[in-house]
Amino acid sequence: MKQSSFLKLLFVTLIGILFNSKVAAQTGTISGIITDENGIYLPGATVLLDQTFKGTNTDFDGKFTLLDVKVGKHIINVTFIGYEKIQKEVIVIENSTAIVKIILKPNTTLLDEITISTAIGGEAKAINKQKSNTNITNVISTDQIGKFPDANIGDAVKRVPGITMQVDQGEARNIIVRGLSPQLNSVTLNGSRIPSAEGDNRNIQMDLIPSDMIQTIEVNKAVTPDMDADALGGSVNLVTRTAPQSFRLSATAGSGMTLINNRRILNGSFLVGDRTEDKKVGWMLSASINDTDFESHNIEAEWDNEFEYNTGVQDTSGDDILQEVDVNPYSKEFQQRTYLVQRVRRSIAGNFDFQLDNNNTIYIKSMYNWRDDRENRLRLKQEILDGEDISLGDFVIDANNNLTRFPVEVSRETKGGINNSRNKSRRLEDQRMQNYTLGGDHLFNNLKVDWLASYARASEQRSNERYASFQSEYIINNRNSNPRFPFYTPVDAAFANDLSNFEFDEITEENQYTQEEDYNFFANLQLPLQMFNSKDGILKFGLRTRLKTKERDNNFFEFDLESAFPTLNDAITKDYTKGNFLAGSRYEAGRFASEEWLGDLNLSNGDPVFDEYLGENFLAKEDVYAGYIMTEQKVTDQFTVLAGVRIESTRTVATGNIVNYDSDGDFESFVPVTDKGSYTNILPSVHLKYSINPKTIIRFAYTNTIARPNYVELVPFRNILREDDAIELGNPDLDPAKSMNLDLSAEYYFDDIGLISVGVFYKDIKDFSYVSFSQATDNSLGSNTQGFTVFRPENGDDATVLGAEFAFQKKLNFLPGFARNFNVYANYTFLTSEANGVNDRSNNLELPNTAPNMFNGSLGYDDGKLTARISANFSDAYIDEFGGSEFEDRFYDKQFFLDFNVGYAITNNLRLYADFTNITDQPLRFYQGAKERTMQVEYYGRRLTLGLKYDLFKK
Repeated sequence: MKQSSFLKLLFVTLIGILFNSKVAAQTGTISGIITDENGIYLPGATVLLDQTFKGTNTDFDGKFTLLDVKVGKHIINVTFIGYEKIQKEVIVIENSTAIVKIILKPNTTLLDEITISTAIGGEAKAINKQKSNTNITNVISTDQIGKFPDANIGDAVKRVPGITMQVDQGEARNIIVRGLSPQLNSVTLNGSRIPSAEGDNRNIQMDLIPSDMIQTIEVNKAVTPDMDADALGGSVNLVTRTAPQSFRLSATAGSGMTLINNRRILNGSFLVGDRTEDKKVGWMLSASINDTDFESHNIEAEWDNEFEYNTGVQDTSGDDILQEVDVNPYSKEFQQRTYLVQRVRRSIAGNFDFQLDNNNTIYIKSMYNWRDDRENRLRLKQEILDGEDISLGDFVIDANNNLTRFPVEVSRETKGGINNSRNKSRRLEDQRMQNYTLGGDHLFNNLKVDWLASYARASEQRSNERYASFQSEYIINNRNSNPRFPFYTPVDAAFANDLSNFEFDEITEENQYTQEEDYNFFANLQLPLQMFNSKDGILKFGLRTRLKTKERDNNFFEFDLESAFPTLNDAITKDYTKGNFLAGSRYEAGRFASEEWLGDLNLSNGDPVFDEYLGENFLAKEDVYAGYIMTEQKVTDQFTVLAGVRIESTRTVATGNIVNYDSDGDFESFVPVTDKGSYTNILPSVHLKYSINPKTIIRFAYTNTIARPNYVELVPFRNILREDDAIELGNPDLDPAKSMNLDLSAEYYFDDIGLISVGVFYKDIKDFSYVSFSQATDNSLGSNTQGFTVFRPENGDDATVLGAEFAFQKKLNFLPGFARNFNVYANYTFLTSEANGVNDRSNNLELPNTAPNMFNGSLGYDDGKLTARISANFSDAYIDEFGGSEFEDRFYDKQFFLDFNVGYAITNNLRLYADFTNITDQPLRFYQGAKERTMQVEYYGRRLTLGLKYDLFKK
């Protein structure tokens, strides 16, 4: 069906429903809010109208609305796992809204003449919301997050079944949902898409947002028609805090140290909120800061199984003949890196709501996140010298065909920044994410309307980023007996340690700026509608617009200071050797140009290096217009059907640079090129929910989702990297990935807070994108580029993902004595995947980022005063990026994190806490082709923090 015909049919259908539905015929509305004794909202509470099948569930703010209720006296029944059931009498008046406020009390159990309060809090809220949702979700509340030592949202989300995180500098940054890459998943804030601060992808920096700024995390693994469809793996919605029903004050202050360098950690947060006496206006302000000074220790290698040398013989044209030699895999490049890092993360949020009357509420929500990441990097890089100027006599191959000795080009490089009050002689990565939202909830008789308009911006700025490199050449012994920890030793150690043998190579300064802006608007309308003799039902439809602009504006300059600093010995140097280098004490860093010397250099009149940045700069615009219609029908009191369709129309305009070089390979000119594209996706879905009994639920979902290409992939650019003999190209013709998804799950909820669930899922993916490798057969892409490796994003043929999930959560209150205070949290996910049509490789490859096994587990103790929890997180190794062959494939290695936290309630309001994280000293590790061949291993060490938490509720 053509798009225009479909839209016409949809419009006619909506008009017919609007004018033929029963509206306001001797009916009214019930609206209310449900909280606990402290005024904390209870999401997911079940609200049923007595002697009818009409019912609903509270949202994240504890609110509910029952439409099309007959006039007269009614009894509403409210249930919430872990709380006492309650009944409330309500009188409904025609064409009016009856307002109710319900306060629930925790269940109590009489045991050995002692009244024990059921464990209420984050677990109860999360479990009730998860249970009440029609679609397949996982929910984490902020109280639940507080039971784990998770400083940012990324570390909190990794506790969810089916999710693993990619780590950056020891913190969880990029989210992988059910084996799908970070850019294939949606992350929203209060339902509005979060922009990305990174230049070449759609990844959301999950470590940018502190966990204590978020009220609830909802992971939708089967999206409904009223959600954004660009969520191939799933959609993660971060819900900010809402103004409380009465005064609340909360504050945290703590400190600690990173054990890798015994430097300090500082953190603090506060939250204050209240509501006016007439309850019409509510407000909440919150802020958070975390300042950590730490290091990371890193070694990296690149592997090959051949090298080439000059035979000394010339061909008929007078060119030297080069000969390739096949050997056992060896590290042709090896790096030792020491990072000195200060990470300061700040966040502030303000939320306000205005109840105009019983039927109309307006709210404002805002959040500003700002992270400064200051970094110095000291890098010793050693790379094989082979080819035209090298003879076979420079190499030693042993009897087992191992390359044990060869010449290398060596550089000692210092990375830093300008010496001012912001950079402090360090590279400063200034990342900011801000979101401002205006929304409303309205009732017009039986028509429920909600809308939202938002502006969001994410940016990353790296100004005056400097590099100073000095080079030498010498012979090394290649120590690859343990390829997990490759090692080079110079044959002449005295020569290698003499700084006067390291000659000036280059000093550069780079400025980078990336910004993404989003304008969002959506409106949802909901009417009561009973179809197919259902007991209760709704019709919901709406529109959405998202206007996005992303740009990257970089430059790069080179400075010739060879006359002033002919060798490293002429610069001011510092010994950066770390006696406790976590990769091994043999990796001594040695002396480098100091970061203070580099920061104090007066750099001016530099020469621009166009091939370092012109090809990377771009401007991309993406406009998405969407509409949907869905209905949710309660066929029986046990069986609910949600079905609908979503249409998303996408229009893109991207501008990039084609850089031209002369016959000598020098920059000549560049030409901006613009390309436009558009496509439309029609995405039906069906969700079934069957309650065998009040405790047992079976869910099924059939959904269709998409994943739009990264912006930089659509840009019509050409970037020639002559140093690497490589050419990078964009592909404006790249199609979005499309996935048909099937989900089936079964859940059992315990009365005393807990659950056990099992589920299976299947994804059939078309047109997934990957980076292809090919060889330039001529010079059509640039002068003297024949034989260069060409990198270009392409669409693969198809891929499938099949998985299973298991989760268990329970307080062990059936045990005797103090053991009844223990609780268990565990989940396990298994994945298998297959990808076809990649780089002319054989089919049945694994889809990148699909970890075969993932596990979360924790054992906690809570007796009301003392709380303690030991938590484990495991994800298996998986392919991270395809290479030109299996030998070149890059894998993300398995990781196992173990954390411990403990708290003690000094008073009802004041609590002491301590966190000990990364007990296993888990490094980030990549390997090439085979598990034993390390590409990168980076250590962050353990961290210890302690502090006080204060909470005050005015009941």
